[in-house]
Amino acid sequence: MPEKLIIIGSGPAAWTSAIYAARAELKPLVFEGAYSEENRIAGTLPLGQLALTTEVENYPGFPAGDLEGYLNSALPKEKRLEMPPHGKHGVNGPELLELMRQQAVNFGARIITEDIQRVDFSKRPFRLSASDGKTYEAQSVIVATGARANYLGLPSEEKYKNRGVSGCAVCDGALPRFRNKPLAVIGGGDSAIEEATYLTKFASKVYLVHRRDKLRASKIMAERAEANSKIELLWNRTVGEVLGNDSEGVTGVRLKSTVGEADLEVPISGFFLGIGHTPNTAFLHGALELTDKGYVVWTAGMRTYTSVPGVFAAGDVADDYYRQAITAAGTGCMAALDAERYLAEHGM
Repeated sequence: MPEKLIIIGSGPAAWTSAIYAARAELKPLVFEGAYSEENRIAGTLPLGQLALTTEVENYPGFPAGDLEGYLNSALPKEKRLEMPPHGKHGVNGPELLELMRQQAVNFGARIITEDIQRVDFSKRPFRLSASDGKTYEAQSVIVATGARANYLGLPSEEKYKNRGVSGCAVCDGALPRFRNKPLAVIGGGDSAIEEATYLTKFASKVYLVHRRDKLRASKIMAERAEANSKIELLWNRTVGEVLGNDSEGVTGVRLKSTVGEADLEVPISGFFLGIGHTPNTAFLHGALELTDKGYVVWTAGMRTYTSVPGVFAAGDVADDYYRQAITAAGTGCMAALDAERYLAEHGM
């Protein structure tokens, strides 16, 4: 028998859709992804980008405080033993996601720790091929595989992720480690300028590092950056190395010149990437309509419908604008409700 609903993903969108679908007695089957070396290198391990975030200050319902007792009561003992010690400052990314995951399990969601590698949405029931070599069938599907921040690929960058290196200014910029400190943003497009402008609310100074002598951003965005007294543009520079130490994390950045000048070392406390995101949609192989950036297209306003009836998309896999845990969770709820109504309308 085909599953009523299969959910692909393991971030806030996936777990929220699983919670709502399970409470609606849809008995969802969730493919959370595999813990493989390939996924580690690609940045697509289970639990997604939020699992790489050490402190979550802006998810409603989790003010600063010691959650140790609650975490011990809400999560299985074996799960707590696998997790880093609680920081007693509120919730962190892995804790929040494990709580969401457990909530879905409590309501009856079933989880398979494998990747979906290929889908066939051309006929019903839909067919999904997994990394365990099996094929699964479903009457409806929610795609919630998220998007990953683009990084430069430097070993030093990897070393200091979550210790001063970030792919999301809105997520991390207000953290104490960045306040009143010099920060750097890498990139020259609209995204980089949005990141840099946002960071000026907290930083003492923001260096905007670009490999050319002219920004790629739209004219109005470029003018905004050049007019901001807190932003200093460093032209014709690429990143050679992120500098830091074990106790402080990021302390500086070494910049190379694209026009033959000497290397430049800039003292900073935060290193932010503004070079875009890559949606995790390669496994679809053209089965759904995508934007020119590879994001799943929502085909109806205020709905999570895709180009295939019965297939829905939630979270950052279809959102290249907000990219927040709370908005992902919101669309996860929407997708579950859309799937429930679709199945009811079709007598499934």
